[in-house]
Amino acid sequence: MPANTIAYQGAPGANSDLACRSVFPAMTPLPCHSFEDAFAAVHEGRARLAMIPVENSVAGRVADIHQLLPKGGLHIIGEHFQRVVHCLLAPQGATLEGLRSVHSHIQALSQCRGYLRARGLVPVTHADTAGAAADVAKWNDPAQGAIASDLAAEIYGLQVLARGIEDAQHNTTRFLVLARDAQMPPAGQGTTVTSFVFRVRSVPAALYKALGGFATNGVNITKLESYMVDGRFTAAQFYVDVEGHPDDRSLQLALEELRFFAREVTILGVYPAHPFRREASQQAGAE
Repeated sequence: MPANTIAYQGAPGANSDLACRSVFPAMTPLPCHSFEDAFAAVHEGRARLAMIPVENSVAGRVADIHQLLPKGGLHIIGEHFQRVVHCLLAPQGATLEGLRSVHSHIQALSQCRGYLRARGLVPVTHADTAGAAADVAKWNDPAQGAIASDLAAEIYGLQVLARGIEDAQHNTTRFLVLARDAQMPPAGQGTTVTSFVFRVRSVPAALYKALGGFATNGVNITKLESYMVDGRFTAAQFYVDVEGHPDDRSLQLALEELRFFAREVTILGVYPAHPFRREASQQAGAE
């Protein structure tokens, strides 16, 4: 049933599939060929939610997502931080010594760059991790492997040659949960994240003036990214995550000042902060 379905980009067994199963175990994951298709599934009523990766602690921003979010017409209603454990998969009977090429999504290949280089394995980019695993199973070539999950190995009948091959122990992907309708939580009930985009002209001090209100009102900016829009170099769009609720007086004042200096301020979502944020902050403080 669409009301109990959550869309994601990739083939069954992808890390996005794992995230769906982890956060919404009672829902049915719906694999989609592209991020645009996952957005469309929610728009068209074939799924109630979408689980979309936006950034990784090792490889950085997931390409195209920040372009899609402002235009996709969906609302962010939650976030999830998924620890990513990459496995080196190959057909039954293959050996690590016999591998020559490894196929996966570019993010997974980036997250395992050191492991692949040390063993002289040639990385080959695919649309997603699980799709690469499916292809490797179909080819049944002992020289061809894939980087994917344990779940993908189980689904496609591959063997796990190595587990946990990511270069960093903290390898974590942040996902956003998207819905057709906004679901703003009440103010004052735990830490809240507000995500929005805005534009400024490419002139001196434009960004400094636009963000000054967040500093003077004590609003913590946890993420700030810029990217060119409309193929021009004269204007930039900024994606921002802040701690706070739009009903908080401090964030109200900061957004008022932002709108005075910036253009096209669009709130993409207001949602509860994931516990991972607090845990990461506490760990950083302990160090």
